[in-house]
Amino acid sequence: SGVFTPCDFAFPTDGMRAEATPNTEMILVSDVDLDLLSELHTYGSVRNLKDRRGDLYEVKLKNKN
Repeated sequence: SGVFTPCDFAFPTDGMRAEATPNTEMILVSDVDLDLLSELHTYGSVRNLKDRRGDLYEVKLKNKN
């Protein structure tokens, strides 16, 4: 088990904020800055949704009937 973060600036380069010991019963607690995550989502170096080609991908909402 682990707490995973984006592999971007201000976060660990391996994307692991915290990692539990394998095959051991335990509770994993870690602090994550939600404001920093929100800022990274908007202005981070990896912006897949904003940089994608709109002519190749289209997002459609399916009706729940």
